[in-house]
Amino acid sequence: MKRSVWLLAGLIVGAVAVGPWQGRSEASTGPATVRITDSELAVARADIGRKGTSPGDVEVVRVRLLERGTATVIGRGELVCTFVDNRRARVCRGTYMLPKGTLVVGGSLRYRQFYNLAVVGGTGLFDNARGSVTVTRTDRRPVRNLVVFHLVG
Repeated sequence: MKRSVWLLAGLIVGAVAVGPWQGRSEASTGPATVRITDSELAVARADIGRKGTSPGDVEVVRVRLLERGTATVIGRGELVCTFVDNRRARVCRGTYMLPKGTLVVGGSLRYRQFYNLAVVGGTGLFDNARGSVTVTRTDRRPVRNLVVFHLVG
């Protein structure tokens, strides 16, 4: 009987000591703001189903990431979007590969000239990153965008 009481007490103490830390990571990113420029390399579309833009069509965008205000290449980005209506609404997932890690983004957008997506994670320096990214078109030919990551954690 004594043994089972001590065992139960040990389990309770162990659960209390470990409980608050479960699922938490020591790594944290932010707060930080990362400003870069991208230059579009390629856009490809897969027309699924009816001809023209329709739900299920896929758009793949590849970009070169540049140090802001220069032509120095610092990485690359990939965005894959699936259209959800017959117009412009799409759900996107993207990865930005930077020199010290990657940032993963996702969300919905209507226009690629200006949009916000959630930063849902990252690797390397950006391990456990959270926040948002705002992309704003700055040039049409060649297509260039200002990319601003607002990292909060």
